[in-house]
Amino acid sequence: MLSVAPLDSPAADFDAEIASAIDALEDFDVRYETHPMETTIEADDMDELLAAVKAAHESVDAPRVSTKLKIDHYREDDLAVEEKVDRVEAHLGREASSDR
Repeated sequence: MLSVAPLDSPAADFDAEIASAIDALEDFDVRYETHPMETTIEADDMDELLAAVKAAHESVDAPRVSTKLKIDHYREDDLAVEEKVDRVEAHLGREASSDR
């Protein structure tokens, strides 16, 4: 889970800076999906993941930048993020979202 945003920067265009951070991920061998509060990012290589995070962080043009990174590292198995959701949905017997 990756979240990058300018802080305490009234002059910064918040949405444009977040778009810049997401765009920076395109230069790396990572898969990502953006959600309202964070971007799920996945890579086969830890160094590639961390380089992508650094680029996203550095792409934000603001005097103060907040970057939050949460890593769930399966070292023994390959488990894609979609599989994690599939497992929960199997228990629910439905999609893990609502139509409201």
